[in-house]
Amino acid sequence: MSTIRKTITFTEKQDKWIKSRITAGEFTNDSEYLRDLVRRDQLKNAKFLVLKVAITEGMESGVSDKSVLDIMKEVEDRMRADDQL
Repeated sequence: MSTIRKTITFTEKQDKWIKSRITAGEFTNDSEYLRDLVRRDQLKNAKFLVLKVAITEGMESGVSDKSVLDIMKEVEDRMRADDQL
């Protein structure tokens, strides 16, 4: 994988924070810390998009004629079938 060099600017407080994470042994250098932040942001965004799609599908599916208890039972049955409960 190729890399791209970027120049970024931090406040003194931010720089001290990054250096403290490196000093603590959590990262070996500034770039490693920043790449970790980007990876976390990518994961967070991916989870958000999955949730957004699910919400959109739910909104577009209309109003259910099932009771809340019926829906909860269906979810419980599905989770048991998937060994999640």
